Amino acid sequence: MKLGMIGLGRMGMNMVRRLLQGGHEVVAYNRTPDKTRAIMSEGAEGSFSLAEMVEKLPRPRIVWLMLPEGTVVDEHIETLMELLAEGDIIVEGGNSNYKDDMRRAEKLEKQGLRYVDAGVSGGIWGLKVGYCTMVGGERSDFEFLEPLFKTLAPEGGYLHCGPSGAGHYVKMVHNGIEYAMMQAYGEGFALLEASPYGKHLHYDEVSRLWNQGSVIRSWLLELLESAFSEDERLTRLKPYVEDSGEGRWTVDEAVARGVAAPVIALSLFQRFQSRDENSFSNRILAALRQEFGGHAVKEK
Repeated sequence: MKLGMIGLGRMGMNMVRRLLQGGHEVVAYNRTPDKTRAIMSEGAEGSFSLAEMVEKLPRPRIVWLMLPEGTVVDEHIETLMELLAEGDIIVEGGNSNYKDDMRRAEKLEKQGLRYVDAGVSGGIWGLKVGYCTMVGGERSDFEFLEPLFKTLAPEGGYLHCGPSGAGHYVKMVHNGIEYAMMQAYGEGFALLEASPYGKHLHYDEVSRLWNQGSVIRSWLLELLESAFSEDERLTRLKPYVEDSGEGRWTVDEAVARGVAAPVIALSLFQRFQSRDENSFSNRILAALRQEFGGHAVKEK
Protein backbone atom coordinates (compact mmCIF):
# COMPACT_ATOMS: atom_id res chain seq x y z
CA MET A 1 0.00 0.00 0.00
CA LYS A 2 1.00 3.62 -0.39
CA LEU A 3 0.33 6.20 2.29
CA GLY A 4 1.42 9.60 3.51
CA MET A 5 3.02 9.92 6.95
CA ILE A 6 2.87 13.29 8.70
CA GLY A 7 5.21 13.65 11.67
CA LEU A 8 8.67 12.09 11.82
CA GLY A 9 9.40 12.09 15.53
CA ARG A 10 10.71 9.09 17.45
CA MET A 11 7.58 7.07 16.72
CA GLY A 12 6.72 8.35 13.26
CA MET A 13 10.20 7.94 11.80
CA ASN A 14 10.55 4.34 12.95
CA MET A 15 7.02 3.50 11.80
CA VAL A 16 7.98 4.69 8.32
CA ARG A 17 11.05 2.47 8.45
CA ARG A 18 9.01 -0.56 9.48
CA LEU A 19 6.45 0.10 6.73
CA LEU A 20 9.22 0.40 4.15
CA GLN A 21 10.73 -2.85 5.36
CA GLY A 22 7.29 -4.44 4.92
CA GLY A 23 7.15 -3.42 1.26
CA HIS A 24 4.83 -0.43 1.54
CA GLU A 25 5.43 2.94 -0.12
CA VAL A 26 5.52 6.00 2.10
CA VAL A 27 5.35 9.67 1.22
CA ALA A 28 6.85 11.39 4.26
CA TYR A 29 6.29 14.92 5.51
CA ASN A 30 7.62 16.80 8.52
CA ARG A 31 7.42 20.47 9.41
CA THR A 32 11.22 20.55 9.70
CA PRO A 33 12.54 19.30 6.34
CA ASP A 34 15.77 17.77 7.66
CA LYS A 35 13.89 14.72 8.93
CA THR A 36 12.10 14.37 5.61
CA ARG A 37 15.43 14.35 3.78
CA ALA A 38 16.82 11.83 6.26
CA ILE A 39 14.05 9.28 5.65
CA MET A 40 14.24 9.90 1.89
CA SER A 41 17.77 8.50 2.03
CA GLU A 42 16.25 5.28 3.41
CA GLY A 43 13.73 4.81 0.62
CA ALA A 44 10.76 7.00 1.46
CA GLU A 45 9.37 9.50 -1.01
CA GLY A 46 9.66 12.99 0.39
CA SER A 47 7.26 15.91 0.38
CA PHE A 48 7.79 19.41 1.71
CA SER A 49 4.19 20.55 1.97
CA LEU A 50 0.88 18.85 2.70
CA ALA A 51 -0.32 19.71 -0.78
CA GLU A 52 2.71 18.01 -2.35
CA MET A 53 2.16 14.92 -0.20
CA VAL A 54 -1.51 14.65 -1.19
CA GLU A 55 -0.62 15.01 -4.88
CA LYS A 56 1.72 12.04 -4.66
CA LEU A 57 -0.88 9.66 -3.20
CA PRO A 58 -3.26 7.40 -5.17
CA ARG A 59 -7.00 7.39 -4.48
CA PRO A 60 -8.34 6.62 -2.01
CA ARG A 61 -5.58 8.51 -0.28
CA ILE A 62 -4.34 7.35 3.13
CA VAL A 63 -2.81 10.01 5.37
CA TRP A 64 -1.44 8.91 8.75
CA LEU A 65 -0.81 11.55 11.45
CA MET A 66 1.86 11.03 14.13
CA LEU A 67 1.75 14.39 15.89
CA PRO A 68 1.48 15.68 19.47
CA GLU A 69 -2.14 15.53 20.61
CA GLY A 70 -4.32 18.59 20.62
CA THR A 71 -4.34 21.75 18.53
CA VAL A 72 -1.59 20.72 16.12
CA VAL A 73 -3.62 17.67 15.04
CA ASP A 74 -6.71 19.79 14.39
CA GLU A 75 -4.67 22.32 12.44
CA HIS A 76 -3.33 19.62 10.12
CA ILE A 77 -6.78 18.08 9.70
CA GLU A 78 -8.24 21.47 8.77
CA THR A 79 -5.61 21.86 6.06
CA LEU A 80 -6.11 18.29 4.82
CA MET A 81 -9.86 18.83 4.53
CA GLU A 82 -9.12 21.39 1.82
CA LEU A 83 -6.81 19.00 -0.03
CA LEU A 84 -8.43 15.57 0.25
CA ALA A 85 -11.46 14.27 -1.63
CA GLU A 86 -14.43 12.06 -0.82
CA GLY A 87 -13.42 8.57 0.24
CA ASP A 88 -9.91 9.49 1.42
CA ILE A 89 -8.84 8.31 4.89
CA ILE A 90 -7.15 10.12 7.76
CA VAL A 91 -5.55 7.91 10.41
CA GLU A 92 -4.79 9.66 13.71
CA GLY A 93 -2.01 7.60 15.29
CA GLY A 94 -0.93 9.97 18.05
CA ASN A 95 -2.17 10.06 21.63
CA SER A 96 -5.44 11.89 21.07
CA ASN A 97 -8.34 11.99 23.50
CA TYR A 98 -11.12 9.68 22.32
CA LYS A 99 -13.62 12.56 22.57
CA ASP A 100 -11.57 14.48 20.00
CA ASP A 101 -11.74 11.43 17.73
CA MET A 102 -15.52 11.35 17.92
CA ARG A 103 -15.73 15.06 17.12
CA ARG A 104 -13.30 14.81 14.21
CA ALA A 105 -14.94 11.72 12.73
CA GLU A 106 -18.34 13.42 12.72
CA LYS A 107 -16.94 16.55 11.10
CA LEU A 108 -15.01 14.66 8.42
CA GLU A 109 -17.95 12.40 7.62
CA LYS A 110 -19.96 15.44 6.51
CA GLN A 111 -17.30 16.03 3.85
CA GLY A 112 -17.19 12.39 2.81
CA LEU A 113 -13.81 11.77 4.45
CA ARG A 114 -13.11 8.71 6.57
CA TYR A 115 -11.41 8.87 9.96
CA VAL A 116 -9.66 6.10 11.88
CA ASP A 117 -8.08 6.44 15.33
CA ALA A 118 -5.12 4.20 16.08
CA GLY A 119 -3.65 4.01 19.56
CA VAL A 120 -0.05 2.89 19.08
CA SER A 121 2.19 1.43 21.79
CA GLY A 122 5.78 0.36 21.32
CA GLY A 123 7.95 3.40 21.90
CA ILE A 124 11.51 3.37 20.61
CA TRP A 125 11.46 -0.45 20.47
CA GLY A 126 8.61 -0.60 17.96
CA LEU A 127 10.87 -0.71 14.92
CA LYS A 128 12.39 -3.96 16.14
CA VAL A 129 9.53 -5.71 17.95
CA GLY A 130 6.48 -4.06 16.38
CA TYR A 131 3.77 -1.66 17.49
CA CYS A 132 0.73 -2.86 19.42
CA THR A 133 -2.08 -1.04 17.63
CA MET A 134 -5.59 -0.39 18.93
CA VAL A 135 -7.94 0.77 16.18
CA GLY A 136 -11.26 2.65 16.22
CA GLY A 137 -13.54 3.53 13.32
CA GLU A 138 -15.64 1.76 10.72
CA ARG A 139 -14.79 -1.93 10.39
CA SER A 140 -14.67 -1.60 6.60
CA ASP A 141 -11.96 1.07 6.94
CA PHE A 142 -10.07 -1.12 9.41
CA GLU A 143 -10.16 -4.02 6.97
CA PHE A 144 -9.00 -1.81 4.11
CA LEU A 145 -6.04 -0.58 6.19
CA GLU A 146 -5.28 -3.97 7.73
CA PRO A 147 -2.15 -4.61 5.63
CA LEU A 148 -0.60 -1.55 7.28
CA PHE A 149 -1.55 -2.64 10.80
CA LYS A 150 -0.27 -6.13 10.09
CA THR A 151 3.11 -4.77 9.00
CA LEU A 152 3.43 -2.40 11.95
CA ALA A 153 2.37 -4.82 14.66
CA PRO A 154 3.92 -8.05 15.97
CA GLU A 155 1.96 -11.27 15.45
CA GLY A 156 -1.53 -10.76 16.91
CA GLY A 157 -0.65 -7.21 17.90
CA TYR A 158 -3.51 -5.22 16.39
CA LEU A 159 -7.26 -5.13 17.01
CA HIS A 160 -10.37 -3.35 15.79
CA CYS A 161 -11.77 -2.09 19.10
CA GLY A 162 -15.04 -0.50 17.93
CA PRO A 163 -16.38 2.76 16.45
CA SER A 164 -14.64 6.13 16.38
CA GLY A 165 -12.72 6.80 19.60
CA ALA A 166 -12.52 3.14 20.66
CA GLY A 167 -8.88 2.77 19.64
CA HIS A 168 -7.68 5.71 21.67
CA TYR A 169 -9.98 4.80 24.56
CA VAL A 170 -8.40 1.35 24.84
CA LYS A 171 -4.94 2.95 24.51
CA MET A 172 -5.84 5.42 27.28
CA VAL A 173 -6.75 2.63 29.69
CA HIS A 174 -3.63 0.72 28.58
CA ASN A 175 -1.51 3.70 29.64
CA GLY A 176 -3.32 3.98 32.97
CA ILE A 177 -2.44 0.35 33.68
CA GLU A 178 1.14 1.07 32.63
CA TYR A 179 1.32 3.87 35.22
CA ALA A 180 0.17 1.52 37.96
CA MET A 181 2.57 -1.28 36.97
CA MET A 182 5.52 1.08 36.90
CA GLN A 183 4.58 2.47 40.30
CA ALA A 184 4.39 -1.03 41.78
CA TYR A 185 7.83 -1.95 40.45
CA GLY A 186 9.24 1.34 41.76
CA GLU A 187 7.85 0.77 45.26
CA GLY A 188 8.98 -2.86 45.33
CA PHE A 189 12.58 -2.08 44.43
CA ALA A 190 12.56 0.86 46.88
CA LEU A 191 11.60 -1.58 49.63
CA LEU A 192 14.42 -3.91 48.63
CA GLU A 193 16.86 -0.99 48.66
CA ALA A 194 15.75 0.04 52.18
CA SER A 195 16.01 -3.49 53.56
CA PRO A 196 19.05 -5.06 55.27
CA TYR A 197 19.51 -7.14 52.12
CA GLY A 198 19.58 -4.29 49.61
CA LYS A 199 23.37 -3.90 49.74
CA HIS A 200 23.76 -7.55 48.77
CA LEU A 201 21.43 -7.40 45.77
CA HIS A 202 22.17 -6.58 42.16
CA TYR A 203 18.89 -5.30 40.79
CA ASP A 204 19.60 -6.25 37.20
CA GLU A 205 19.86 -9.83 38.48
CA VAL A 206 16.63 -9.50 40.46
CA SER A 207 14.86 -8.12 37.40
CA ARG A 208 16.13 -11.00 35.29
CA LEU A 209 15.17 -13.51 37.99
CA TRP A 210 11.59 -12.24 38.21
CA ASN A 211 11.21 -12.63 34.47
CA GLN A 212 11.91 -16.36 34.65
CA GLY A 213 8.47 -17.88 35.25
CA SER A 214 7.40 -15.36 37.90
CA VAL A 215 3.82 -14.13 38.01
CA ILE A 216 5.12 -10.53 37.78
CA ARG A 217 7.29 -11.09 34.71
CA SER A 218 6.92 -8.42 32.01
CA TRP A 219 8.65 -6.40 29.32
CA LEU A 220 8.93 -3.57 31.86
CA LEU A 221 11.18 -5.83 33.94
CA GLU A 222 13.33 -6.49 30.87
CA LEU A 223 13.72 -2.74 30.49
CA LEU A 224 14.54 -2.40 34.19
CA GLU A 225 17.21 -5.07 33.86
CA SER A 226 18.77 -3.03 31.07
CA ALA A 227 18.59 0.21 33.08
CA PHE A 228 20.09 -1.37 36.21
CA SER A 229 22.88 -3.03 34.22
CA GLU A 230 23.95 0.43 33.01
CA ASP A 231 23.52 2.23 36.34
CA GLU A 232 23.18 -0.11 39.33
CA ARG A 233 21.45 2.39 41.64
CA LEU A 234 20.20 4.79 38.95
CA THR A 235 22.27 7.56 40.53
CA ARG A 236 22.49 9.58 37.31
CA LEU A 237 18.73 10.19 37.31
CA LYS A 238 16.67 12.74 39.21
CA PRO A 239 13.43 11.40 40.75
CA TYR A 240 11.33 13.58 38.44
CA VAL A 241 8.60 11.84 36.47
CA GLU A 242 6.46 13.45 33.79
CA ASP A 243 3.00 12.23 32.87
CA SER A 244 1.26 12.05 29.53
CA GLY A 245 -2.35 12.99 28.89
CA GLU A 246 -3.62 9.43 28.93
CA GLY A 247 -2.99 8.92 32.64
CA ARG A 248 -5.03 11.99 33.53
CA TRP A 249 -7.76 11.05 31.08
CA THR A 250 -7.96 7.55 32.56
CA VAL A 251 -8.51 8.96 36.05
CA ASP A 252 -11.05 11.46 34.68
CA GLU A 253 -12.96 8.61 33.04
CA ALA A 254 -12.90 6.56 36.23
CA VAL A 255 -14.45 9.49 38.12
CA ALA A 256 -17.00 10.23 35.39
CA ARG A 257 -18.14 6.60 35.20
CA GLY A 258 -17.97 5.84 38.91
CA VAL A 259 -15.33 3.14 38.49
CA ALA A 260 -12.95 2.64 41.40
CA ALA A 261 -9.38 2.93 40.09
CA PRO A 262 -7.40 3.93 43.20
CA VAL A 263 -4.09 2.38 42.16
CA ILE A 264 -4.04 4.13 38.79
CA ALA A 265 -5.05 7.41 40.42
CA LEU A 266 -2.35 7.10 43.08
CA SER A 267 0.31 6.36 40.46
CA LEU A 268 -0.67 9.56 38.64
CA PHE A 269 -0.58 11.65 41.82
CA GLN A 270 2.81 10.16 42.70
CA ARG A 271 4.15 11.56 39.44
CA PHE A 272 2.86 14.99 40.37
CA GLN A 273 4.59 14.73 43.74
CA SER A 274 7.89 13.72 42.14
CA ARG A 275 8.20 17.16 40.55
CA ASP A 276 7.92 19.16 43.78
CA GLU A 277 11.27 19.38 45.53
CA ASN A 278 9.85 21.76 48.11
CA SER A 279 6.35 20.40 48.67
CA PHE A 280 4.05 22.86 50.43
CA SER A 281 1.78 20.04 51.63
CA ASN A 282 4.74 18.23 53.21
CA ARG A 283 5.81 21.44 54.93
CA ILE A 284 2.28 21.71 56.33
CA LEU A 285 2.54 18.14 57.68
CA ALA A 286 5.84 18.96 59.36
CA ALA A 287 4.42 22.17 60.86
CA LEU A 288 1.35 20.39 62.23
CA ARG A 289 3.40 17.62 63.84
CA GLN A 290 5.52 20.25 65.51
CA GLU A 291 2.50 22.24 66.67
CA PHE A 292 0.48 19.42 68.21
CA GLY A 293 3.25 17.11 69.35
CA GLY A 294 6.39 19.19 69.60
CA HIS A 295 8.05 16.92 67.07
CA ALA A 296 11.39 18.02 65.67
CA VAL A 297 11.48 19.63 62.24
CA LYS A 298 14.28 20.30 59.77
CA GLU A 299 14.67 23.92 58.76
CA LYS A 300 16.36 25.33 55.67
